Parts: sequence; structure tokens; C-alpha cells
Amino acid sequence: HKECLNRIQMKTHCPEHGEISRSDTVRGFEWSKGQYVVIEEGDLESVPLKTVRAIEIEQFVEADREEFSTTFVKQAYYLEPEAVGRKAFYLLKSVLRESNLQAICKIVLKDRELLASLDPYSKTMLLSTLYWPDEVRDPGELELPEEEFEFKPAELTMAQQLVEAMKGDFDASRYHDEYREALMGVIEAKIDGQPVERPQPVVEASKLTDLMAVLEASVAAARQGRSTDAAAADSAGEKPAAKAPARRARSTAAKEPTSVAEVRKSRAAKPAAKTAAKSAAAKTAAAKSAASKSEPRTERKRKSA
Repeated sequence: HKECLNRIQMKTHCPEHGEISRSDTVRGFEWSKGQYVVIEEGDLESVPLKTVRAIEIEQFVEADREEFSTTFVKQAYYLEPEAVGRKAFYLLKSVLRESNLQAICKIVLKDRELLASLDPYSKTMLLSTLYWPDEVRDPGELELPEEEFEFKPAELTMAQQLVEAMKGDFDASRYHDEYREALMGVIEAKIDGQPVERPQPVVEASKLTDLMAVLEASVAAARQGRSTDAAAADSAGEKPAAKAPARRARSTAAKEPTSVAEVRKSRAAKPAAKTAAKSAAAKTAAAKSAASKSEPRTERKRKSA
């Protein structure tokens, strides 16, 4: 609240009865405008789908497919096999790794059936939930230019030099959330009653007038940065790497803070589910969440009734 600086409270409100307790709410499905049917836990458990209690493998496909990975992948989960299915689990993992394949499967998580892929990962397997095809936008909907751009040989050469100067092996420890660190600096300054440093305004040109000049400056900056990193690595006796955040998430992705008040909290997402895996080769595995919990709901609407 702006006046007293107390955190606001989100209360459960019924249009007919006013404020109510959360214990008086039920899960409902809006089947018509303003018409709800109550859904209980027993109803969810009785859904006639194999994927409610198991990962149902549908197909095996080639694992190296860039378009698939960048277009359809939504969230990632680690799999932990249950004792009864460990041998089958690691047999499937071994076959997928040796054949360079991934499994396309279906699974129910959070009361929704999801399309997913299954890939060998470290000592376990990674379950990546996927968007259904009708959830993926057609690039034709974008307002993209129809003109074909022509590039001078010198521009192509300079751009290739820029790529070469910045090329390297991916090392996640080199990267950290600079925005979060800067935000924490602002918060600490305000707590201590210190003035907040304001960044210098960036003057952006209305249009790119000299592409070659920009490319040349970028190449020079990239080479200078690489030389600085190499010198620092030589003095430290190790490869250049940016300092990693103090806290590391157990997962492959972390939940973003939803407000400034939550910035101090751990960003690691807690395991969201344990689900048995079942197929011709692998029967049971428990899914541990390695990603954030938000999922877009495009078709079904579930509301408290």
C-alpha cells in the first residue's frame, strides 16, 4: 500500500456471499457461460487415460532436430526411476543414447495431458514438455518485411569475422543474471538510504546509417574482450569464466521473482511432480520438475466455483 507500505492481501471473494475462506472453495470446470461442474480429486484419478499414471511413449525420432527444439519445447523435468523400473529405465536411456534418438510421449501433469519428449541426460533422462501443434503460432502472422536484402561481400566478411571472434563452447557458468544483480544494488541502496545510481541514457540512432562502421566496432570490441579474458585466465591459471551466482538451482531453469519483495528468495523451482513412466521398454519413472511452474492454458478454463 502506497500510504503505509504494508503488503496488500489477496482475499477470496464470492460475488454473492462476499469474503470466504479458501477451505470453502472447490475446483470447477466452466462448461457454459457462468455454468460450472465441480471436479473432485476422485474424478481426476478416474480419468480414462493411461497417461494419468504413466508416461506413454508414442514414437522414437531423430534427436538432432533444431527446429523441433526451438519451436515446441516448453518446460523441462528430470526423471527419477522408481525401484521397480530402474533396469528398464536405464535400458531405454542406453538405447536412446546409442541410437541418437528421443522418445515422443504423452503424460498428465497438473490435470492436463501434455505432449513431451524424452532424452538421455547425464545420469538420468530429461522430460521436456512440448506445445501442441495448435498452440504454436504461424510465423506468417508476423509483419515481416517482404523485401530481399542484399549484402556487400565486405559486409558478409566482417559479419563472419564477428561471429568467429565471439565463437566458443557453451559454458553456463559464464553467464549470470545481471538485471537481478543491478536490481539488488538498487534495493540495497534504498535500504541504506543511499542515492540510487542512474545509468547514462543510451542515444539510439533512428536508423543504421553505416553498417560497416558498426560491424568493425563490434569485431574490435569482441577481440578486445577475448584478449582480456585470456589474459585474466592466464593469471588465474584457469579458463575465463564469469562468476556464477552464489545460489545454484537444482533445476535446469528457475522461477522468476514475481515482485521486488520476492527477489531475496531462492530462485530454484521445487520438484513439481513424481510420475511413473511406462512403455514397452521402460515402465516407471518419477518426474521431478526442472523448470518454472507457469504453463499457458489455451483451450481449457478451470476456475474456482
